[in-house]
Amino acid sequence: MGNRKVLLVDDHEVVRRGLKDMLRDTGFDVCGEAENGQEGVEQTLRLKPDLVLLDMSMPVMTGLQAAAAIRRLSPGTKIIMVSMHDSPLLVKEAHAAGADAYITKTSAGKELLPTMHRLFEPGAGRKS
Repeated sequence: MGNRKVLLVDDHEVVRRGLKDMLRDTGFDVCGEAENGQEGVEQTLRLKPDLVLLDMSMPVMTGLQAAAAIRRLSPGTKIIMVSMHDSPLLVKEAHAAGADAYITKTSAGKELLPTMHRLFEPGAGRKS
């Protein structure tokens, strides 16, 4: 099987660029980018990524709203919510909206790739 396709959804271009650099040569290919939740949902339907990295706080449609829509419209797509907030309540809300995992932007350098790989292991379920 080839590389997994990843869609980056964040309203800050510098964050998307950093994530793209981080994913270079990892077995994950960035197939597209979106700068708000609504674009993220539209790009998910169009590009059919294996995984969406989704910012929590965005204009037009929040990450929580986008996660719920993606989960409903593309149930097989994995979703990792990425947020600057380290809050157990937000983790719970992200999972309730359909996210498979939640990581903070400050821990992304260390936790993102292991979390991404874990989601594609046989029998992988939702975790924080």
